[in-house]
Amino acid sequence: MTENTDVVVIGGGYAGVMAANRLTQRADVTVTLINPRPVFVPRLRLHQLVGGSHDAVVDYREILADGVRLVVDNVTRIDAAGRSVTLAAGGTVGYDYLIYTVGSGSAGSRVPGAAEFAYPIATLEAAQRLRSVLDAMPATAPVTVVGAGPTGIETAAELAEAGRRVTLVCGGVLGPYLHSRARRTAAERLATLGVTVLDGTGALVTAVTSDAVRLADGRELPSEVTIWTAGFGVPELAARSGLRTDAVGRLLTDETLTSVDDERIVAAGDSAAPSDLPFRMSAYAAGCLGAHAADTVLGRIAGEQPAPVDLSFPAMCISLGRRAGIFQFAHKDDTAMRLYISGRAGAKLKELSCAFSVRHLANEARKPGSHHWPKGDKRRELLRAERDEPSAAAERAV
Repeated sequence: MTENTDVVVIGGGYAGVMAANRLTQRADVTVTLINPRPVFVPRLRLHQLVGGSHDAVVDYREILADGVRLVVDNVTRIDAAGRSVTLAAGGTVGYDYLIYTVGSGSAGSRVPGAAEFAYPIATLEAAQRLRSVLDAMPATAPVTVVGAGPTGIETAAELAEAGRRVTLVCGGVLGPYLHSRARRTAAERLATLGVTVLDGTGALVTAVTSDAVRLADGRELPSEVTIWTAGFGVPELAARSGLRTDAVGRLLTDETLTSVDDERIVAAGDSAAPSDLPFRMSAYAAGCLGAHAADTVLGRIAGEQPAPVDLSFPAMCISLGRRAGIFQFAHKDDTAMRLYISGRAGAKLKELSCAFSVRHLANEARKPGSHHWPKGDKRRELLRAERDEPSAAAERAV
């Protein structure tokens, strides 16, 4: 008689749902998904929630395999030695293998006043709160968006298209990932929408008050609502549980996504740092890494050696309101090409990307093991370069 294997997945985002669904390939594996809320949150839609064009929730019944047990709760501690997790509501859940997919959020800003007066947007609850605040404000109230990554750009465009007075404070360049040609297109579209874009080192935020934002060059911007999209942070669960993490708290793993401390713990998504060289934050990467994490666990159950992760990034999508967007093609090493698609075609490709990020989860629920993704060997080159750099530096010193 085959012994049953219990796998617990912490976190029900793109990576966690993909991993949980994929694990159901084996009938002798029991899968428990623990998530703090009863609905799936497609984070790619949170800026739309703020702008009023999407509610940014999906029923788990649409995307979670029937064989996965959903527990709505928070995990407060992982007991690696005892192979169990402690729940906030009380009690523990035991496991044979654990998949760590707790996701990410905004980093706690050290800018004076940001914590008190700026609104984050990285979670469903934060986006809902911001939406309520904006709904109570007149359309003429000045809004400042801090941070010019994809979330900042998309939020600024969404609100400006809805008739808001928006200033986007970059603190550097607009859309750092984008090719310079695509960056110019993004700037032109934002200008058309009426967004004031402030970039360069002088546009670093030095303080936030209840009605203003102060910049490094001395300017003070009136701001009735300040939205904070800068920075990156992850939950402290791994570090709090005594597991080794990188500098920002991501769980350190090898290239199979297995924890460097415990081969029974595997990580994926934004909260994983394989070889201390994490992948770029994206729903696409989270889904692929979640699938690979499940494959690592399934391989170990079968007595096989897990394979190293192999993933390339074909593109990045950024919406610029509901009627325009940018589909930025990328090289296998995740650097932007000159090639990109903009305008209405870019918007349609962005919408397809958002829709497919959820559809892939539903497809995996119906047919576990079916998800595939583009492969590439550029990551191995990066790892070799990192390993060789200290040796080269030592040789130069000699």
